[in-house]
Amino acid sequence: MKTVLIIDDNAQFRQLLGEILAANGWSVLEAADGESGLRLVSQYRPQVVLCDLLMPRGNGFQVCRDIRSSSLIRPVRIIVTTGRDYPVDRQAAKDAGADAYLTKPISTEAILKTIAELTAAGAPPVFPAGSGSSAPAHIKFWGVRGSIPTPGSGTVVHGGNTSCIEFRAGKEIIILDAGTGLRGLGRALLAEFKDQPLNLTLLLTHTHWDHIQGLPFFGPLYSPNCRLRILGYEGARKSLEHILSGQMESPYFPVPFQKLPGNIEIEEVKDLQFQVGSVRAAAWFANHPGICVGYRLFADAGSFAYIPDNEPIMRHRIETAFCPVVAQDSVNFAKDEEARMIDFLRGTDVLALDSQYDREEYQQHVGWGHGCVDDAVSIAARAEVQRLYLFHHDPDHDDTKVAAMAAHGRKLAQEAGSNLQVNAAREGELVPLRARAGKS
Repeated sequence: MKTVLIIDDNAQFRQLLGEILAANGWSVLEAADGESGLRLVSQYRPQVVLCDLLMPRGNGFQVCRDIRSSSLIRPVRIIVTTGRDYPVDRQAAKDAGADAYLTKPISTEAILKTIAELTAAGAPPVFPAGSGSSAPAHIKFWGVRGSIPTPGSGTVVHGGNTSCIEFRAGKEIIILDAGTGLRGLGRALLAEFKDQPLNLTLLLTHTHWDHIQGLPFFGPLYSPNCRLRILGYEGARKSLEHILSGQMESPYFPVPFQKLPGNIEIEEVKDLQFQVGSVRAAAWFANHPGICVGYRLFADAGSFAYIPDNEPIMRHRIETAFCPVVAQDSVNFAKDEEARMIDFLRGTDVLALDSQYDREEYQQHVGWGHGCVDDAVSIAARAEVQRLYLFHHDPDHDDTKVAAMAAHGRKLAQEAGSNLQVNAAREGELVPLRARAGKS
């Protein structure tokens, strides 16, 4: 039987996690401190070790290093579990030999998914021991909400900050949108890089407020060591620079954009294919009021697509077509446009897609520029996407509602016979970018 060892000085956590793992076919061992845990590792050689970061008689870093230093127990997969999510701790865990780093509270889905990925045949470690190189390609959600920030007790699981995602591949750090989630990302980057030069690229999908309102609070803007390149597409009335600087003019904000000490470049992109260092980028015009795009980023490990605001054109045309003659032409046009979108997304490994409404809610919001879960799943499945993250959560949706929508999406994918994995984007979640097996 598969064996997992839980090393944690919190007996309640060990019990709850042990019950979950036992119910999923694991033989569970427990230890309350680092020394006891290492003895059990040597004795039983478990496939997986779940190790708390802060423990008596051997902290999590020490446990990782001791396991990795022994040739007899090196194949063990190590998952650090902790209530702290500082970038310096995450990097230290990686350097010590941890394969993954999960922050408490940890959902059942997250822990089972991480263990399954790490123990799959031929699966590489998420954090190779002692590599000393940059982390593998990944994305991290810093803001997943649409329209307006929604802090409060009902959004603590999925988060209340507006759109912002971090994408890393090699030395490239690419930020997608500048919603209020950008503030937290800025703090994390400054803690990680300290006084080192910081080279960043920000890709804006559009300039609606929920996608730019975090920019004035982005800490790296105020560091002369930061070089920020902002890319986006020209709007209908004002230039990109005018819009971004306008929200920082008095009386809206005390620091004018032109006085920021960071080295900031704003470029209005003309082409739909371009490079960001070693990362190839492609853009696609979304069906949303104004000029709005989605992006797809290609790294060696796979590709990530981000379309936070989009009303599937097929559904939109069907709901708004009244004249039968015009309707057929309109539907045919919509079919062609949707086929182009699916081609753009074809084979994407991770997709964050506008899924603001359920199907019933969408009927009350036709023409608002946002989609429903049913269409998001359908599009992702037809495009042979591997992992779909429902995104741009409605400000009126609490965690229970968002979780129910994700469950509905998984049911739809299953009924369609698709292998699509459906989850709701959750603020703070880090998603490794790994191309599917057999894909070059």
